[in-house]
Amino acid sequence: MLLAGAACAQDISGDWQGNLADGARQLRVVFRIAKTDGGARTATMYSIDESSDSIPVDSVTFTHANFKLSVDAMHLTYRGKLSRDATLVKGTARRYNRLLPLELRRATRETAYQFTPVNHRVQFINVDTNVNLEVLDWGGSGRPVILLTGLGNDAHVYDQFAPKLTGAYHVYGITRRGFGASSAPPPTGNAYDADRLGDDVLAVIDSLKLNKPVLVGHSVAGEELSSVGSRHPEKVSGLIYLDAAQPYAFYDRERGDFDLDWKEIQRKVEQMKSAPMLRGESASAIQELLDTSLPAFERDLRDVQKNWDAMPEALRAFLASRPAPRPPTPGPFAAIIAGAQKYTNIPVPILAIFAVPSHLGSMAASDPAVRADFEASMKASIEAWAKVVERGLPSARVVRIPNADHYVFQSNEADVLREMNAFIGSLP
Repeated sequence: MLLAGAACAQDISGDWQGNLADGARQLRVVFRIAKTDGGARTATMYSIDESSDSIPVDSVTFTHANFKLSVDAMHLTYRGKLSRDATLVKGTARRYNRLLPLELRRATRETAYQFTPVNHRVQFINVDTNVNLEVLDWGGSGRPVILLTGLGNDAHVYDQFAPKLTGAYHVYGITRRGFGASSAPPPTGNAYDADRLGDDVLAVIDSLKLNKPVLVGHSVAGEELSSVGSRHPEKVSGLIYLDAAQPYAFYDRERGDFDLDWKEIQRKVEQMKSAPMLRGESASAIQELLDTSLPAFERDLRDVQKNWDAMPEALRAFLASRPAPRPPTPGPFAAIIAGAQKYTNIPVPILAIFAVPSHLGSMAASDPAVRADFEASMKASIEAWAKVVERGLPSARVVRIPNADHYVFQSNEADVLREMNAFIGSLP
């Protein structure tokens, strides 16, 4: 049970807890606030549905009932106002570019959240010059399994899930560079490109002397899985994509992808601009743009227009009324998005789990009819892409889990464990 001692009504020292909405998930969070002898405030955060480990709060201030804190490791800031009776803080959290309402209530012995501590060993493994990654070891015996996280998470997101696997496998988790306790090199050059991140995973495998582990990746970790599986299939037994087999993990030449094709054009234009016009590199880049890249992007644009025209009018109006998304803040988050690559051949056994539908999150409409149209459109899009993966990756077993959250290993844990065990059990 999380509970620091009782605090006087005029102070914010003590434990404050609430539910942070992350898409369809409601994450229970606790902030433990204390005051030093010198009067300064310190705080520690717990996201108890993800991990029992503490997360350092980098700054906390309380002035005239206004409460502010920041948690750099979570890319989270919070601003709220304390109620007159000093039992409630109403405010808003910002994580990356998302605004999330969050009410924090003072915990008592009767109301304090309870959780079960998770046992794991933590080590740091050097993967590059001045880059060390946090690696968790939950123990177990049998075939090695490595868990890779979605963008913005660290390996502790698996603290509740990983122990369910240790009865049959030896389970590890890696916190990606730029996040959590791992090193965060400057986002320059190719420091966060997909193959660089894949090389980090290979370095951990080699350091731990693991024999052909199964890699399990959630969300954007699909690109790391595909990077390893396409370039070094001999290093792994299989790949498991947890709502992660998206275009950044598998590029279908027939279908193309708006974002990846546009990034390729940008790279080639920069290559052309950086070379004198009379040099062969510039001429080659121009010819490739004219023959391949621009026609492919024209197809992408026509597909976008076709999909837009096919939407129900009310859904188009709802989407058009929404503010344009803000570009990601420069840093590891943005660098990983910009560093996506095209993977077309992944010659290893694959389990691709799709959450159908992925949560609507802040995209949900209040109008039931518009929401129904949105859900139908989303399901159709996910199903169409799942069929592309089935057709393009003959080694893949594709599983659809209905009514699942994007964090499918949490929302549909039993389904995911069943599919994972069956898949791993089928591997040679």
